[in-house]
Amino acid sequence: MVNLTIDNIPVTAAEGTTIMEAAAQEGIYIPHLCFLKEINEIAACRVCVVEVEGKERLITSCNNVVEEGMVVYTNSPKVRLDRKRTVQLILSQHDCKCATCVRSGNCSLQTLANDLNIQDTLFGERLEQQPWDKNFPLIRDSQKCIKCMRCIQICDKVQSLNIWDFEGTGARSTVNVSGSRTISEADCSLCGQCITHCPVGALRERDDTEKLWEAIADPNKVVVVQVAPAVRAAWGESLGLKPEEATVEKIFDALKKMGADYVFDTTFSADLTIMEEANEFIERFTSGQLKDKPMFTSCCPGWIRFIKSQFPELVPQLSSAKSPMQMFGSVMKTYFAQQIGKKPEDIFSVAVMPCLAKKGESNMELFYEEYAGRDTDCVITTRELDRMIRSAHLLPSNLKDAEPDRLFHDGSGAGVIFGATGGVMEAALRTAYFTIMGENCPPDAFKVVRATSQQTDLTEAEFELKGIRLRIAVVNGLGNTRKLLEAIQRGEKKYDFVEVMACPGGCVGGGGQPIHDGFEMAYERGKNLYFLDDQAKLRYSHENPDIKALYDNFFEKPNSHKAHQLLHTDHEAWEMPRSPKRDRNGYVIPAYKL
Repeated sequence: MVNLTIDNIPVTAAEGTTIMEAAAQEGIYIPHLCFLKEINEIAACRVCVVEVEGKERLITSCNNVVEEGMVVYTNSPKVRLDRKRTVQLILSQHDCKCATCVRSGNCSLQTLANDLNIQDTLFGERLEQQPWDKNFPLIRDSQKCIKCMRCIQICDKVQSLNIWDFEGTGARSTVNVSGSRTISEADCSLCGQCITHCPVGALRERDDTEKLWEAIADPNKVVVVQVAPAVRAAWGESLGLKPEEATVEKIFDALKKMGADYVFDTTFSADLTIMEEANEFIERFTSGQLKDKPMFTSCCPGWIRFIKSQFPELVPQLSSAKSPMQMFGSVMKTYFAQQIGKKPEDIFSVAVMPCLAKKGESNMELFYEEYAGRDTDCVITTRELDRMIRSAHLLPSNLKDAEPDRLFHDGSGAGVIFGATGGVMEAALRTAYFTIMGENCPPDAFKVVRATSQQTDLTEAEFELKGIRLRIAVVNGLGNTRKLLEAIQRGEKKYDFVEVMACPGGCVGGGGQPIHDGFEMAYERGKNLYFLDDQAKLRYSHENPDIKALYDNFFEKPNSHKAHQLLHTDHEAWEMPRSPKRDRNGYVIPAYKL
């Protein structure tokens, strides 16, 4: 242990502890911008400087460790002046039009400037101008970038995609898409983790709220909205609601008050997905198709983009089932349209999702040309939903619990847990068990696949059903996924069924969720979903009466011809830009020409 003094307080800390961590142990907060523990500890911003007795120069607290007898001052006059000048310099290269920024009120730089009582910029403004495709789901505003390099590190170290890179030197240094590519040419998965870890508004999702407002105002459009399971676990965070107050039923009420004609819970189509995917798995498993390679889930569009760009040879192993979002859109424009006496083109299908990749997924072509338009016409993130609620001047405290509409009213607890890593697998196993055994398993029989902490990256399990051994795996985060797929290809790992979620923690940690700079919320949000599952009247997808009615009246049975036309997709019909080869750590292997 190391003994030191911080702001005149005796402190004891373990060897190797940084000054910032030691101060935090005593409740002393040291401001910072670029720091992300174990991800970005490069002291690029120099906001976290402290004064140490005996040292002429200030040192950064995020990457300097404690020493015996060290005397540290975190807020001395010298520190305050230096920190203020540093932030003023950063502000000179940052577009400070806070009133028009989506991160206003939730911006670490804005908060820091206010805390330091900065009322003038001191240095002349010098803003960077870079072109950007404003139609791409992920938007970068170079004028707001503070070059903290968080986006680079989170994409490289956590997601292993290396989409961003630092280029130039000195005053001309900047962050840009790596490899001299445009973002549309890059193999970006649209996971959005760069957005949720950006401390300012330099990265954001493409805003589609006006598109929805226009549809609501169009008398010729029937606006039908679905709300994803993960959204209910997070939407209230930025609106000041406690988890128990922020029910999905209040979202339904808000959407109806905004003008939506019909509102539904995506847990319904999550149950539908399970019926298709579980039965597809059993069919492929029993026919010997999974002898060498497992079947992979296909619910996560970020994962779909990843496998197509990084491991295209494994694409045939994907389940052909559409995601719950796309399935719901398909049902909306066929069966539902028929039931309400409307044409498919009259339906404006909207999805509230925790994810940027869903915006990309909504552009998917309809390969069978079965109806007009696309499955989903508009996707808004959880953050966009919150902005719309504010824009409509709806007070969260005045929202009431409203029921979803018929014909697709019911959803199971199995559908709710789709939003957490392991949830899709657990839901599928519940239904697969019933299909194989002819009876329900205890609802929590497969809870071993759940994450046990924020750090859970991979879970593995084996189950035996009627003498059949099932080997399954659940992985979240694309860096972890890369390691798992490489192990499968080397023959080191053998599975029958694998669930993959692009975002750490699953959809609850999605790139479209509310941002809490420096805090990872996925695990806590996931626990909320499992609580809702535990309290649900229905715990099994195959027992959903509305699902049964849909098959009886329209699809006949899972994996029927009509089901394949409307609820399944062709993964070979489109391709992603291919990535260069990478090593086991995810770094690009240079291609040398002889």
